[in-house]
Amino acid sequence: MKITIGTRASKLALWQAEHIKAEIEGRYSDVEVVLKKIVTKGDKILDSPLAKVGGKGLFVKEIENELISGEIDIAVHSMKDVPTEFPDGLELFAITYRGDPRDAFVSAHGKSLAELSHKEDVTIGTSSLRRQAQLLIRYSHWNIVWVRGNVQTRLKRMEERGMDGIILAAAGLQRLELEHLVQEYIDPEVMVPAIGQGALGLEIRSADNELKEKLKFLIHPETTQCVLAERALLRTMEGGCQVPIGAYATMTSDGQVHLKAMVGSVDGKTVVRRESIGNDPEVLGIDLANEMLDAGARAILQEVYQDHQ
Repeated sequence: MKITIGTRASKLALWQAEHIKAEIEGRYSDVEVVLKKIVTKGDKILDSPLAKVGGKGLFVKEIENELISGEIDIAVHSMKDVPTEFPDGLELFAITYRGDPRDAFVSAHGKSLAELSHKEDVTIGTSSLRRQAQLLIRYSHWNIVWVRGNVQTRLKRMEERGMDGIILAAAGLQRLELEHLVQEYIDPEVMVPAIGQGALGLEIRSADNELKEKLKFLIHPETTQCVLAERALLRTMEGGCQVPIGAYATMTSDGQVHLKAMVGSVDGKTVVRRESIGNDPEVLGIDLANEMLDAGARAILQEVYQDHQ
């Protein structure tokens, strides 16, 4: 049996696809797995913030088209890049074990966020409105600039533009063996992670039952419960394009899902935070989202959508 995995061509995307390839081939000696590199619109458009050019779907549309046409059998995604809706005939089949969910600060001058906090002319790069909002909540006098591209491109931009540092996903740096660049890992209590950050998702054709049976072993139940709660919250808030929403769920000792979330204005001046615990991840995410929308998140998000139309 031959399985073709579709992946973006960045070093991190290839690491993720190679990881799934190794897992499948390690499980089945009679299966050959090949990778197909696919360039997405999000990889081509690097001169605009994501929120202005279409958001998360930019990183998956071309890959999904190849899945629909049968050119590939599996799409491997970073869960934080996966939209909440899928084209007809496709589904998110597996969410794998979650790596480090945190954000990480890469400092240009070896100083922590706290050490930079008293400086007036601090410039921090990020590709995320969520990170921008949470930085400005604490450091309202800082200059937050957008920086897009793969990890290596962002590191290069930090040097070229003389930034004081950039914020990246911890899991990505760890997978690329770049932990030595991390000045500090940011606690989720301080910076709530992106929905699904640190986890991988496998998208396949809904009718491909033989493949589903083979890939069941990749499903990580605990991670799945947590990420489904986060995604239910995002979907209910209609966070289709890139938005300043963070959500992070963990499992309690008695098997319930504990979901924490934040919605912040892009300037960091307004923030809504809530948390809740429940047994059903979908219900938990939906209920917490509605509670936050009524508590002021709706007004924040409407303003963001108007600014980025």
